[in-house]
Amino acid sequence: MSCDKIITISRQYGSGGHEIGVALAKKLGIAFYDKELISLAAKESGIAPEVFEQADEKAANSLLYSLSVGLYNYGNGFSNTMGDLPVNDKLYILQHRIMKEKAEKECFVIVGRCADYILRNNPNVVKIFIYADMQSRMRRAVERLEIAPARAKQAVVKLDKTRANYYSFYSGQKWGQADNFDLCINTTQLSTEQSVDLITKYLEIIG
Repeated sequence: MSCDKIITISRQYGSGGHEIGVALAKKLGIAFYDKELISLAAKESGIAPEVFEQADEKAANSLLYSLSVGLYNYGNGFSNTMGDLPVNDKLYILQHRIMKEKAEKECFVIVGRCADYILRNNPNVVKIFIYADMQSRMRRAVERLEIAPARAKQAVVKLDKTRANYYSFYSGQKWGQADNFDLCINTTQLSTEQSVDLITKYLEIIG
């Protein structure tokens, strides 16, 4: 199936959003980005990927400073103006720039990273939110994090809160709010393949 869209996927922890993104990109024959952006940001900045991994999708506290020194102007000297910023902000700003540049050149699927907000003005963007009930998300948490079932709910809630804080901090919007998305999918009773089929059908309908 050919695709001329950029698909952003936001997701609750344990809803299967990452797996859906990977499978969707494969089916559409386009690139997939998630942690890959960290490697690209590290390469561009010269900062070790491990440092960015620790800051991934966690909010810092200096966005106003970022704005005040013009870090969202993608001209020359971009990287040189970030020296005093926390790693979280450096990563967000670099990912912001990389996303914008890639959106001008190619179609892709991207998971998380405020992509739906960053690329919201791009006419080719389709914004999707993936969610599921707590029980199915807890089961994934037990498998993925290798934790006791009794700790699963706490872990899921904590990870969702981290994502919500990150999204709210950098976008000024509420994370997971339905009217910020084109399509919201409850994966509780759906497999990864069924979810991908649902998204591709939606893409066919909207053209």
